[in-house]
Amino acid sequence: MWLKPEEVLLKNALKLWVTEKSNSYFVLQRRRGHGDAGGKISGLLVGALDAVLDSNARVTPFRILLQVPGSQVYWSIASGATLEEINHHWEWLAQNLLHTLSVFDNKEDIASFVNGKVKGLIAEETRSKQAEQEEDPEKFREALVKFETRFSLPSAEKLVTHYSCCCWKGRVPRQGWLYLSINHLCFYSFLLGKEVKLVVPWADVTKLERTSTSFITDNIRVTTRSKERDFSMFLNIEEAFRIMEQLADITIRRLLDNEVFELDQSLQEPAYITKRVLEERAQKEYFRAMFRLPHQERLQEVIDCSLWTPFSRSHTAGTMYMSDSFVCFTSREDGACILIIPFREVISVEKMENTSHLPNPIIISIRSKKAFQFIEIKRRDSLVEAILKQLESVRSKDRVCHKSPSKALISPLPYYSIYYDSISTDDETIEPAGNKNRHSLNEEALMSVFHHAEPQTTDSKFTMEQVKERLWQDHFSEYGKGICMFRTEKIQKLVTMGIPESLRGELWQTFSNSLSDLSSHPEYYANLVEESMGKCCLATEEIERDLHRSLPDHPAFQNETGIAALRRVLTAYAYRNPKIGYCQSMNILTSVLLLYSKEEEAFWLLVAVCEKMLPDYFNQRVIGAQVDQSVFEELIKDRLPELSEHITDLSSLSSITLSWFLTLFLSIMPFESAVNVVDCFFFDGIKAIFQLSLAVLDANVQELCESKDDGQALMILTRFLDQVKNRENPIPPVSSQQVCSEEKETVQQETEITDLIRDSYEKFGDITVEQIECFRRRHRIRVLQAHEDTTKENTLRLVAPDISLTPEEMSDVYDLFKREHFINCYWGEHLSAVQHHDPSLQYVDQYRIDRPQFTSLYHLLSPWVCGLHTDTVAHRAFRLLDKNEDSLINFREFAVFLDTMYCGEMSDKIRLLYKLHIPPALTENDSDSLSPLKTPLLSTSRPLYVGRPNGETKSYQEQLKQMLKDLAKDQEKSEEGLPMMTQREFIQFCKTLYSMFHEDPNENDLCQAIATVTTLLLQIGEVGQRVRSLGSYSEVSADTSESGDMAVGPSLLEDDSLFVDRKNSQSLSLSDAEWTVTFEQILASLLTEQSLVNFFEKPLDLKNKIENAKLNQYNERINILLIK
Repeated sequence: MWLKPEEVLLKNALKLWVTEKSNSYFVLQRRRGHGDAGGKISGLLVGALDAVLDSNARVTPFRILLQVPGSQVYWSIASGATLEEINHHWEWLAQNLLHTLSVFDNKEDIASFVNGKVKGLIAEETRSKQAEQEEDPEKFREALVKFETRFSLPSAEKLVTHYSCCCWKGRVPRQGWLYLSINHLCFYSFLLGKEVKLVVPWADVTKLERTSTSFITDNIRVTTRSKERDFSMFLNIEEAFRIMEQLADITIRRLLDNEVFELDQSLQEPAYITKRVLEERAQKEYFRAMFRLPHQERLQEVIDCSLWTPFSRSHTAGTMYMSDSFVCFTSREDGACILIIPFREVISVEKMENTSHLPNPIIISIRSKKAFQFIEIKRRDSLVEAILKQLESVRSKDRVCHKSPSKALISPLPYYSIYYDSISTDDETIEPAGNKNRHSLNEEALMSVFHHAEPQTTDSKFTMEQVKERLWQDHFSEYGKGICMFRTEKIQKLVTMGIPESLRGELWQTFSNSLSDLSSHPEYYANLVEESMGKCCLATEEIERDLHRSLPDHPAFQNETGIAALRRVLTAYAYRNPKIGYCQSMNILTSVLLLYSKEEEAFWLLVAVCEKMLPDYFNQRVIGAQVDQSVFEELIKDRLPELSEHITDLSSLSSITLSWFLTLFLSIMPFESAVNVVDCFFFDGIKAIFQLSLAVLDANVQELCESKDDGQALMILTRFLDQVKNRENPIPPVSSQQVCSEEKETVQQETEITDLIRDSYEKFGDITVEQIECFRRRHRIRVLQAHEDTTKENTLRLVAPDISLTPEEMSDVYDLFKREHFINCYWGEHLSAVQHHDPSLQYVDQYRIDRPQFTSLYHLLSPWVCGLHTDTVAHRAFRLLDKNEDSLINFREFAVFLDTMYCGEMSDKIRLLYKLHIPPALTENDSDSLSPLKTPLLSTSRPLYVGRPNGETKSYQEQLKQMLKDLAKDQEKSEEGLPMMTQREFIQFCKTLYSMFHEDPNENDLCQAIATVTTLLLQIGEVGQRVRSLGSYSEVSADTSESGDMAVGPSLLEDDSLFVDRKNSQSLSLSDAEWTVTFEQILASLLTEQSLVNFFEKPLDLKNKIENAKLNQYNERINILLIK
C-alpha cells in the first residue's frame, strides 16, 4: 500500500533491510529474515524480533524508498506484505514517474513532487475504500461527490454518512440531506428555487438530545451557543443519533480534552473514520467497560456462540469476545453469566468432533485443571487459528519478560499510556534495584495485623461472618474460583450481603482484574518503590500532608507500619503516572485497599481504579467525575421525577453527591458500612455507585422535597448517611470522618447497609453498563463545553484590563481566535495543531496559534490591509508578538495587538508600525526587505514648507528645530527609547505606508503627505549621518553652510541631542556612517501632515470586520490550505 511519505535514514537501517531493486530515484528493499533461504543468523534475529512484536509494531517485509540524488535522506513511500503487491507499486512508479523526474533540476522539487503524487494516490485509495465499506458503495460515491460540490470543504474533510431528513425553521420544515463528516454537521436543501446550506462544527455543539415537540414526536435537537436546530423524519433515527453522538464525542474530546483523551489507533487518521469504524469503536468501549479491561486492550473477534455452564447443566447462549490478552464471554440474558479467561492462564485450545448435539465445539483448557466448552461457532477454524496465534504472542512476551525483568518495565506499559515529566522519560526503564537498600514491603494485609476481634461468644451457632464464608466456599466449588470463575446473579446476591473480611482483598482483585496486571509485571512495584522513594516533587509534598488524615481513627494508620505502606503506594503511583500524580481522596481509597490486601496488591488495585474503573476521575480537571455527575442528574430526572420537580437546579444537588463518587462513600458513611459499598463497586463498577446514590435520595425524597435550601438538603443527607450501620460487621466500628453533632434534638433512624444496597439493586438494578457509556458520551459534550465557557470567561477577565475593546468585541474575537485553531486541527497538521491547546496551562495560554493561523486572522480583522504586502506585514507582526520565540502566540498577545490598531492613540499606532520594521520583526532574510534602493527615495534638495492651520507656511528648518527640541525633552523623560531605524528599514516602513493608503478615498492626499514626510525624514537622516561622520559641531556647521544643501545652523545642532553622542563622538568617514532616524523623528514628522493625522485617528469599525470574519473565516483558511 502507499504510505504517507516519511523521512528514513538508511545509515541506521542497513542491517535490517536488503536492497532488491534500485534505479536513479527509487529503491525496493526486503526485510531480513523474510524469504531468506539460507537462514543466516542476522535474518533469523530480525525475523524473531518481528515475531515477538505485536501486530501494531510489526514491519511489512517489503518497502519502496524515494532516493533523491545527492541527498542522505530517503523517503518511505510504499510497503507491501507480498512480493506481488510491492512489485505492482514498483511498476507503477517506473511507468508514471521515473521519466518525469529527470526534468527537475532541484532535488527538493523532486521530493515535493513525488510526495504530493503519493499523497494524492492515498486520498484516492481512501475514497474508494471508504465507499466500498458502505452498504451501497455506488450510492455513497454519489453522496460524496454532492457533499464535496455543495460545501467546497477541503478533501481532508471526510464524509462519514448521510441521511435524508427535515430541518425545521420555526414551524416550517425543509426537506433535504444531512451530511455527517468527521468535523462537521452539514445540511443541504433546495426547494422551490431556494437553496439552504448549513455547516455546524461538532466543536460548537453544546448539547445533543432527542426531543419531541407539538409537531414531531421524535426529533434530534442540535444545540450550539447561538441557536437550536431540530432535525426529524429520519428513516432510522436511532442509528443517526448514535452516529452523531459518536462523532461529536470524538471531535470534542480530541479538540478540548486532548490532555487525557487517547484516540484509538483506527481513529488517529481521520481518513479511516467510517460508519463501520464508529460502530466497532462503540463495541470496543462496551467490551472494555463490561469486563473492566485496560484501555489499550484491542478487540479482535466478536462471535456468537454458546458456553457450557455446569451450574445450570446446559449451554448458555451469548457472545464471545477475543482481545489481545483475553477471551471473554457474556450471556444474552443480562447478568446470567460472565466469563473472563486471560491468555496467560490458557494451556491449550482444541477443536472437538462436530456432531448434531455439539456443533462446531472448541475446548479451552486453563492451568487450574479446568476446561471451557464453546459450541455453535460459525467460523471455528479461523477463530482457533486466531486464538493460537495470539496465545503464542502472549507466551513470547512472557518469556522475554521473565528472562529480562527490567524490559518488562519499559514504559509505556500495555495497559496505560504513561506521560512522563522530569522524573522519567519515554526512553528510560525502571531498573531492578537488587537487594541492597530495598524498602521492606508489607507481605500481608494491614487488617490481619491490626484486626481487633470481638470477644468469643459462647453461642454454638455460627457467626454471620462464618456463614458468609461458608456460602462463598460453596459458591467457589460450584462456579469456580479466581479470575476464571463464572460470574452470575448468584454472586451478585453474595456481594450485596457483604464480602467476608478474609476474602475481601482476594475478591476485589478478581473482580477488578488487577490479578492479571500483578502476574504479568513481576517485581514492577518493588523496583518502582526503589526508584520513587526519596524523590521530591509537588505530589510527594501533598502526599506527606495527607498521610495522617487517612482513616486517622483506625489503629493501622496510627502506626508507622501503615503510614509507611501508604506513603510507598501513593508515591510509587505518582511516579508511575505523573499526569495524575496525586489527588485528594486517593489517600482514603488507598488506605482501605491496604487494609484488605498486600502492599503490592493494593498498588495494582489502585491502578485498576484510577485507570480503568474510574477513568478521568483523578486528574487536574476531574472531567470523569463531572461527567458522571451530569449523568446522575439525568438519572434523577428519569427515576426520581418527584425530586427533580422540586429541585429544579440539580447542579446544587450534584455539589453534594460529587464526594460520594470521588470517595466511593468511604468518607461519607461509617467505615464498616462503606466497605460493603466498595465490595459492590469492584463487582459492578460505577453502576453500583449510581444505584446506591439513587437509593439514598429515594430514601430521603420526602424530606428533600420539603427542604427550603441547599444547606438543609445537605443536613438531611449527611444525617441519613451517618446512621447507615453494619450490624453484621465482625470488627469494632471505626469512627467516620463525618460525625453528627450530639446536640441534635432529633434522633435519626438507623439504616442497615445491606438493606440499602439490596433496595438499590431491586429499584435501580436495571441500569446497564451500555446505558451508562451512552449517557457519558452525551454528557461529556456538555461538561467539556462548560469548561470551555469557564476558560473563555476567565481569559476575557484577565485580558480586559489591558485593552479598550468592548466585552462583546472581545468575546467575538476570542471565538474567531479559537475557531482558527480548530480549523487548523481539521485540515492542517493535526498532531502539532492539537498540541497548541493545553488545558493544564493558564487560561490565556490554553489556546495558541502559529504563523499561518495568525496570518489568516490578520487578513480577516486587521484594519491595516496592504494589498500584496499584507502577508509580509502579518509575518513581521507575528515575529514581533512571539517574544519567547516558540512560534506561537496566545490570545492576550493577539488581543493587545488588535486593540492597538483599533483603539490606540496615533502615537501608539505609529510606535507599533515602527516596531514592525525593525528587528526582531524585520529580519535580514526578509525577502520583501531586500530592496535594490541604495539612495534616498526622494531628493533631499527640494524646497520644503510645512503648512499651518491658518494657511501660513513655515520653513521646515524652523519647524524641525522646534520639533527636535520637544523630542529631546521627551526622550530625556523616557527610560528606554526604541532602536534607531536604518535606511533599509525606513524604505520598508514607507512601502508599508503607501500600501496602507491604497484604495483609500483620500489616497492622493495621503500619498502626497507621505512624500513630504519622507523627504523631511531623509534630510533629517542625512544630518545625523553627517554629524556622526564628521564628529564635531564646527565641521558640521561649516560643511552644511558651505554646501548650501541644508540651512541648519549650529544652534540647531547644539539642541539636537538626538543626533550627537557627546560621550562617544568619533571621527568616521562618510561612507562608514550609517543613515538612521528615530521613532520620535518619524512621529513628529507625521504629525505635521493633517491628512496623516486624520488617517490614523479616524474611528475604525471592528464590529463590521468581525461580522465579515464570521462569514469568511472558513473560506479564508480553505484558500490558504489549498495553496499550501
